[in-house]
This record gives sequence, structure tokens and C-alpha cells, in this order.
Amino acid sequence: MSTQTVEKIGVAGGKLVTDKGSTTIADVVVQKVAGLAAREIRGVHALGGGATRALSALRDRIPGATASAGQGVSVEVGEKQAAVDLELVVEYGVPIADLAKSVRTNVITAIEQITGLEVVEVNINVNDVHIPSDAEGEEPESARVQ
Repeated sequence: MSTQTVEKIGVAGGKLVTDKGSTTIADVVVQKVAGLAAREIRGVHALGGGATRALSALRDRIPGATASAGQGVSVEVGEKQAAVDLELVVEYGVPIADLAKSVRTNVITAIEQITGLEVVEVNINVNDVHIPSDAEGEEPESARVQ
């Protein structure tokens, strides 16, 4: 009997560079995987800073336009490793440290399982808190003075 080595697809540690060739994963792929993984966590309201979210709101008004899965995510991708920076808006009342830990774990797991890249760091910048009364379409409170 001969012994065969089987490489699993989509498992962390899968080889991207072998003697038969190499696989290159574009930054945008890792960016989208990270963005989707971050959005899966309860308590994440949105990704991106104020300007990014404003542009996204304008894009949402254009018929047929779709939101970018990589919004609020920047990445550095090497041959074997990736580093991720996220900008989050969190829901009011959610413990931010716990949320950041959950987001970080989910992003690392998703990237490593889907791409085979080792994630060396996930930096999270919480730049806003969404308060339910901040919801779009609500009438602003009347001014105190006239």
C-alpha cells in the first residue's frame, strides 16, 4: 500500500505554495471575508468610519448598487499571512471588550479556514456607538429654543 498525502481545501494550514505551483489570494478576498465575518457578530451595527458610511448611504440610494462587503476593513496580505484592521460601529449597551473579542475570533477563524492564510493580528477601532434613536428616517426632536 502506498501512503498519500491529502490536502484539505479551506482548512487553516493548507499549503498555498507547493512544488506544483502557488496560489495567490488577492487583498480584496481577505477584505470581504473579514467584513462578512465581522458583520455576523451580534452587536456590530456597521463597519467603517463616518465618511465611509456616508458614501455607503449615498450608494444605497442608487438603483442596482450594492454595499461593499469590505467597507471599514483594510488588510495586508502576504504569501502565508494576513493582518486586518477593522472600523466598527457598535450597538449601544453591548459590552465592547466582549464584542471585540468575538469579532476578532470570528474574523481569524473565517480567514484561516477559507483562505488558508495565518492571521497575525486583527486590530479593531470602535469609532461610534449606534443609539436606537439615531435610526435613519426618524424625526429629530424639536429644538429647545425658537
